Amino acid sequence: MENLAVIGCGTMGHSIGLAAAWAGMNVKVYGVDAQDINHATHGLDNKLRVMVANALFDEEEAEDIRRRITFLTSLDESVEEATFIIEAIPEALEMKHDLYHTLEQRVSENVVIASNTSGFTPTALAEDAVHPERMIVTHFWNPGHLIPLVEVVKGAQTAQSTVDRAMALMTAMKKHPILIHKEIPGFIGNRLQYALFREAQFLLDEGVASKEDIDAAVTYSIGRRLPVTGPLMTADMGGLDVFSAISDYLFKDLSTMKKSGKMLSKFVDAGHFGQKCGKGFYVWDDAFSDEKNTEREQMLIQFLKRDEKMRDRNKNND
Repeated sequence: MENLAVIGCGTMGHSIGLAAAWAGMNVKVYGVDAQDINHATHGLDNKLRVMVANALFDEEEAEDIRRRITFLTSLDESVEEATFIIEAIPEALEMKHDLYHTLEQRVSENVVIASNTSGFTPTALAEDAVHPERMIVTHFWNPGHLIPLVEVVKGAQTAQSTVDRAMALMTAMKKHPILIHKEIPGFIGNRLQYALFREAQFLLDEGVASKEDIDAAVTYSIGRRLPVTGPLMTADMGGLDVFSAISDYLFKDLSTMKKSGKMLSKFVDAGHFGQKCGKGFYVWDDAFSDEKNTEREQMLIQFLKRDEKMRDRNKNND
């Protein structure tokens, strides 16, 4: 069993800590100051409350999970016994390099240093590292405690032992890790997500349909299938001859925008960044925000319950 430390206690950091503690692990989570940690503990308590309310576990287990997470403002204390470190700090390459330089002065060469980055390649992250062979990406998806996928990305110099340890830890955390063999911007999930987002922007900018109907076209059709069949399996089930024929005539008409669409750029220029600012494609007042966040969490929890039943069924079959 690895001794896990998470550096950064923001949205992703404390969610990763929660995922580890829920799987029975003790984890140390580092925050820069007391205010940072207070914000994280508030977020953690809210998440535990929702999970209890949705019968993922009871109050007693929630307390056990909470006790397994230790928040610290001392980096030295956070990593002194760590064998595996997950960095979850802001997406600034220089800041990450500074952190790795500091960590490499404090931990042995056998300690794995993983990044939760969604964009930087492990080779870029490890370019100034003394031991690049122990550097890897473990990209959790938000919310990190409820979404099973973790993209494990190896760099040019990542050792196979580092890959094996990362995959084993993610599995022990009851995640579904996928191994990305080739470094590519956006990895897999974001490339697929943003291909869909680009086409949605194009359809909105062209006035093809309202934002509500464009979103509904996903949530009431392919969104219903995607939890069971991804795009390649869906094509198999629909007939590769059919999907090939449609690809041949439709691909040439799909959006090839090289930057954000007109509507998105207009919102960003106006400072309308979506939920965090109260306005974006939609107006996010408190009631609407609470409704949609609750709806999303409850749906993700139902999927987790389904996953657990499938794991139990597979164990019984074995």
